[in-house]
Amino acid sequence: MKTSHSARAVRSVPTRSISWIIVLGALSLMAFQATISSQTAAVTRAQDPGPRQGAAAAGGPLPGLTGQQTEYFLAGKADFEEAESITEGVGPRMNLDSCAGCHSQPATGGSSPAVNPQMAFANKDGGSDLPPSFLSLKGPVREARFVKNADGTPDGGVHALFTLNGRTGANGCSVPQPDFAGAVKANNVIFRIPTPAFGTGLIEQIPDAAILANRTASAAAKNTFGIRGRANFAVAGRTVSGQTNNNGNDGTVARFGWKAQNKSLLIFSGEAYNVEMGITNDLFMTEREETTGCQFSATPNSMTDMDATDPVQSMSSIEKFATFMRLLAPPAASATEPGGATSITSGKALFQSAGCALCHTPSFTTANSRIAALAKQQVNLFSDLLVHDMGVGLADNISQGSATGREFRTAPLWGLGQRLFFLHDGRAADLVTAIRAHASAGSEANVSVANYLLLSERQKQDLLNFLRSL
Repeated sequence: MKTSHSARAVRSVPTRSISWIIVLGALSLMAFQATISSQTAAVTRAQDPGPRQGAAAAGGPLPGLTGQQTEYFLAGKADFEEAESITEGVGPRMNLDSCAGCHSQPATGGSSPAVNPQMAFANKDGGSDLPPSFLSLKGPVREARFVKNADGTPDGGVHALFTLNGRTGANGCSVPQPDFAGAVKANNVIFRIPTPAFGTGLIEQIPDAAILANRTASAAAKNTFGIRGRANFAVAGRTVSGQTNNNGNDGTVARFGWKAQNKSLLIFSGEAYNVEMGITNDLFMTEREETTGCQFSATPNSMTDMDATDPVQSMSSIEKFATFMRLLAPPAASATEPGGATSITSGKALFQSAGCALCHTPSFTTANSRIAALAKQQVNLFSDLLVHDMGVGLADNISQGSATGREFRTAPLWGLGQRLFFLHDGRAADLVTAIRAHASAGSEANVSVANYLLLSERQKQDLLNFLRSL
């Protein structure tokens, strides 16, 4: 039989060559399969999609404000963004010289930006301070608190990072920076990052009764998950009403700050103005640092101007700050980004079934208000505004009111889609790390985190997409 040319060609290949062809083919196939497997694993492994890109989904005024209310909002915003000077009272100790420097991501009123302005501020106007080791140009913005005093008694107070030393206009004022290096070495310093102010006027208008009723709702499920939670703020012997776990000033429920230590936006503003910038005001009239030769403005620095003819301009700075935050709209969630509507809807259901919503309550409704834009509004904050035991892993060993060193307020999740740093000290820059950090000995979140870890990678991705949609 006549042999074809192709058949002869095959027969002409030596056996040794055929063996090498087989080996090389097998190796190529194995390499291809490994590549495909690696790519598949990369695709299916759940990961934080990262901050949503595009325009900021927050930063504007509440919808429905009147023209005059909008004027108050804009005046407050301008003061919130202004950098304060020595003559205006900044210092002698401070963490920064403006509110918006800390609260700027993704817009004025937010949280820590990607580039930490504290690094440049250390030497602004000739300042001679050294940035502490726990600050980084890549953020987050931080304040420092010492856990204990030198004699071992509880401290817990904010120790300002910077001083007026060497700055133009300080006229020789000199105060020492705290010994941050020694505090770090002794494991005696903890950190806090800025909390977003978006939608806080709505939070302020949530009735106490609604917060307390939600605390006892779904009791069986919360008991199964080991979730307790309680309102803060109580100081033994100093609560007017005699009710435990409530604000020591008037017996109502406090709700602002990492440990729900502040009752109202005005208190929040007054405290921050004095603690973070060293500026005395209507609520806090004495300096935290009264070193002779370091006072450059009449005390208090910012008060209501009773002689002003313009009502807006008569307001003190802290009144403007509080008004700005009170009228600041909540963040807008996305129905499609990231991952698409189907993924986000699935993730929301998984968020509920995993038990996350037992603390991160999806919504409340505000009470009546003289400002119509704040009255009877749905507040999609994803927080119960209670403090919970977060275990040894997140403990900062700082007590505020009745909140212990392991207790923190449930952080509102709205706006999470464009945040850069997570947890009270900013230790996490992605959601997966933040979720896992919720689990440790004694944490009320342990069961919920375990449920999250049992999800498939696709389900985890849906849940992460849902969180980044907020």
